[in-house]
Amino acid sequence: MSNSYIVEGMTCGHCAQAVTNALKSIKDSAEIEIELDSKKVTINGLDDEAAIKEAVEDAGFDFMGKA
Repeated sequence: MSNSYIVEGMTCGHCAQAVTNALKSIKDSAEIEIELDSKKVTINGLDDEAAIKEAVEDAGFDFMGKA
């Protein structure tokens, strides 16, 4: 099952990679899809929202909740 979240502060591919790396540090097998235009991060295989929020914020971005 996949979940989508809004993450503010991503402006480029490097930002997207930083968020991806942060999320994969929780669960390496998670599938991450990032849409920079809509600020949407879709995650398949990881549904611990508290851990996702912490990882995103530790990477320097603003976790805004479910899309």
